[in-house]
Amino acid sequence: MTPKRRFITILGAGHIGFAMALLLARSGDYDILVADRDVARLKPVAALGLQTLAMPDDAALQTAISGRYAVLNALPFHCAVGVATQCVQAGVHYFDLTEDVQSTQAIRALAKGARSVLMPQCGLAPGFIGIVGHDLARRFDELHSLRMRVGALPRYPQGALRYNLTWSTEGLINEYCNPCEAIVDSQTTTVAALDGLETFALDGVEYEAFNTSGGLGTLTETLAGRARQVDYKSIRYPGHCAILKLLLNDLRLRDRRDLLKEIFEAAIPTTEQDVIVVFASASGLRGGRLVQDSYSARIVGTEVDGHRLSAIQRTTAAGICTALDLVAQGKLPQKGFVGQESVALQDFLGNRFGQAYATECAGEAVAA
Repeated sequence: MTPKRRFITILGAGHIGFAMALLLARSGDYDILVADRDVARLKPVAALGLQTLAMPDDAALQTAISGRYAVLNALPFHCAVGVATQCVQAGVHYFDLTEDVQSTQAIRALAKGARSVLMPQCGLAPGFIGIVGHDLARRFDELHSLRMRVGALPRYPQGALRYNLTWSTEGLINEYCNPCEAIVDSQTTTVAALDGLETFALDGVEYEAFNTSGGLGTLTETLAGRARQVDYKSIRYPGHCAILKLLLNDLRLRDRRDLLKEIFEAAIPTTEQDVIVVFASASGLRGGRLVQDSYSARIVGTEVDGHRLSAIQRTTAAGICTALDLVAQGKLPQKGFVGQESVALQDFLGNRFGQAYATECAGEAVAA
């Protein structure tokens, strides 16, 4: 439990912002203000009995930030650096969900000399998967490979893409188009999104996975010089990657992202009937033996106080709420940049919010 009630602001009252507000409100340890430009989005939050603020301009943003213990940013990725800058100036802790590599690099630069915490990438991937990956990596005397795979998938896939929109379309397109950080042959590098296609089965279900941007967070820096191979790929149902290559490469829609966003949102249905699939595997030497450790999770939606949360809402909100809670409890640094690998997996899964993952996670170690 946190030692006292903390005054926090959640920026963004969309699906994830609402889930964050719901989880934190029921804990009873946080005094919450939710701010959004869209007044209509604030109505469900107000129905929870929480304070809301319409945020039409930068002056309102300053009001939302000033004097708070922390800001949890659930706005689009292009807002991250501006919000983080104001948090640094106000001495307010900052947390976000961004998968955008450039935004994270800019926030890391802002954190130098900051008197508050700046902790971006607190969602699922980047976020939880980095915590899992670092936990696997630390078990080895000599780490050969670390492979991390995550998918936010429909439980009942339809159509050729076999995919539904469950989170930010802008963020999704970013992942499909931007360069992907990796460690290859012990060298930190970038690889192309949509490359590295592989197929695998987990719990009897066939999947494919391919390179996407942003999922590793800062893990390549942390493991530089320690690992031979480190990569992250998004999980999809088979056939998805080939269609993306047609759209992005052959039809050149990677150069017209606004049009691609319009097409996706017009043609791909949203769904709340989703499932999160997490799989990570590491191999290397331990005690002179070649060993492989693996970790997997399958997480579905749930109901919280009469409100249905999809799997992506549940996991993403749990990640950022856990990060906030651990800082408030003094289990993480109290100023400067904090990467996800600073979080111990045991602390995450033992947290009241992180237990959303713990209840359906399983790990195993196998001697190779």
